[in-house]
Amino acid sequence: MKINPIISLAIVFILGVNTISCENIIPEAPADEDVLDGAIEGLSTAGQARFLSGDEAFGEIFFSGNGLGPLFVANSCGSCHVGDGKGHPFTTLTRFGQTRANVSPNLEIGGPQLQNRAIPGYTPETIPKGVPFMKFTPPAVTGLGLLAALTDRQILDNADPNDINDDGISGVANYITPPDYFIPRWYHQCVNGKYIGRFGKKAATIDLLQQTVGAYNQDMGITTTFEPVDQASRLTIDPEVTDQTVRDVIFYLRTLKARIQRSTDNARVLTGKQIFSDINCSSCHRPEWTTPLSDIPALSNKTFYPYTDLLLHDMGSGLDDGATEGSAETYEWKTPALWGLGLSPDAQGGEFYLMHDGRARSIEEAILIHGGEAQDSREAFQNLDVYEKEAILKFLESL
Repeated sequence: MKINPIISLAIVFILGVNTISCENIIPEAPADEDVLDGAIEGLSTAGQARFLSGDEAFGEIFFSGNGLGPLFVANSCGSCHVGDGKGHPFTTLTRFGQTRANVSPNLEIGGPQLQNRAIPGYTPETIPKGVPFMKFTPPAVTGLGLLAALTDRQILDNADPNDINDDGISGVANYITPPDYFIPRWYHQCVNGKYIGRFGKKAATIDLLQQTVGAYNQDMGITTTFEPVDQASRLTIDPEVTDQTVRDVIFYLRTLKARIQRSTDNARVLTGKQIFSDINCSSCHRPEWTTPLSDIPALSNKTFYPYTDLLLHDMGSGLDDGATEGSAETYEWKTPALWGLGLSPDAQGGEFYLMHDGRARSIEEAILIHGGEAQDSREAFQNLDVYEKEAILKFLESL
């Protein structure tokens, strides 16, 4: 059968228009360096499938019919870590109950975390009058598996409790009493029954299992076999998510890619990087680490750049909230990783909410809040000329 040439031309024209239209409608995928989520390179096919399962569990939305609450802060992991980035003041957590280092928190008053929301029929918690508290803006979760893969020895090699090198920077570990379900790995070191914390604003969490089940229980009011106590009644109840779900989320967190720095060849960025080192910011915000062998091959022998030493530092009276966790003093905070800093507004409604509680509304304001061991670096930043300040801010935005 012959096809009319005019009809043929019409079909070609229509198909061409449709193709052009689709290309205009479908946006290009963002570059890897412009997003935080995504799997680490080198995962096996099975690992990629499990990563997707964990991603799905991380984004699951809970309600009263599938385990939420009755007291809670958020209804999903993803609601606090949009795009795996930092949280917003709306999802800020409030911690209270421990006012001195190495003194157990007073659980009788509802600590260690405030559940400020509740399902119908229940009353949200309030902080008891006169009790000190800390507000924690949820951190980005990118690259946590690389930090988790480091050995305690690697972290302690950077500690200097007595400031032996006389640089004004001490750096100490937070020693945490482990939960009953904690199983030490070969890279953990026990000191008087305690282990080094490396996650959380005060480094009060030892590993990603403790971090994950704590978030399920204290953030969403969801019980597991690991943390079976209901936050509202303080009674042990049946688990509301399975062990498999918990472990899938942990695998997801372990295999999230490291943050990819942008504009690495930009002259201003390179100048800012050098100034960052010159004014001694890199003493606490350690740029580079390399992982040892790992049970996940994609995490083995990887060099990465988080800009943290995972240690506690005295940040001065201006950042002393009067409350603490573990062996940390009230004025001590873990050096936060800086990777992903420049993408923070993408998850924070287009604005910056920096420092442990989101009080700083710009990178420069965050620098100027630093005190204690960081005071000399802060003053050195203040003494930079306009060009040098712009360069260091350009560098930090590239992370």
